[in-house]
Amino acid sequence: MPLTKEKTAAIFTEFGGSATNTGSIEGQIAQLTERISQISGHLKENKKDFSTHRGLMKMVGKRKRLLTYMSKHNLTGYRQLIEKLGLRK
Repeated sequence: MPLTKEKTAAIFTEFGGSATNTGSIEGQIAQLTERISQISGHLKENKKDFSTHRGLMKMVGKRKRLLTYMSKHNLTGYRQLIEKLGLRK
């Protein structure tokens, strides 16, 4: 189930600055994190759903590439974002 428009707008408002700033790296990472958590819950119930698993792996890879880009260009913002999203330990 994709994210609703309201949820997407709330994510980009919180992380990207405004609801219309959908190109911000922080907002994209936060949106991917939300989708990854939804799909992970789906896969816990449906263990043999391999096509969804492939989509999940693609999303995780995209988020990893965005995080790498952000760590190279804005290290303080990167550290704040991963702390806020709870991605690393």
